[in-house]
Amino acid sequence: MAEFHEKNALLFQKLKEVIDGKKQLQDPLIEILREAQEIFGYLPIEVQEFIAQEIRVPISKVYGVVTFYNFFSMIPRGKFIINVCMGTACYVKGSPRLLRMIEENVGCKLNETTEDKLFTIAAVRCVGACSLAPVFVIGEDTYGRIDSAKKVKEILDKYRKEA
Repeated sequence: MAEFHEKNALLFQKLKEVIDGKKQLQDPLIEILREAQEIFGYLPIEVQEFIAQEIRVPISKVYGVVTFYNFFSMIPRGKFIINVCMGTACYVKGSPRLLRMIEENVGCKLNETTEDKLFTIAAVRCVGACSLAPVFVIGEDTYGRIDSAKKVKEILDKYRKEA
């Protein structure tokens, strides 16, 4: 823990400021975790332990919240999160095939992050765009009726150029 803390001293200092500003709230844990994840990009155990100490709650409570909400991640995420819809309509219309095309294009599997930290692939239940099935979402952008590896490549290349 000490090595991680030393390597990220400025980030921990920023987190301490966030915690100090939110300590007075009724139940600040989720808000602190959200901001901690923005600062670090994910919530490693060292960050969870720091938060637990600072707000004087058991580490088990912090860990329980982090593992309960899928918004929080204990592993580093890519700059772009590719959320592949696995809801019924998308699944029936080919989301497993779409997922395979995305995995082959970026070079990592579901729930993994590319080595260059550009992409993370995640599955979601439903994005509410059933008429466009199968669908995936990157940030605010929704892509539907994707049926070819060529189209997947064109879309993902756009994000590669943004990086």
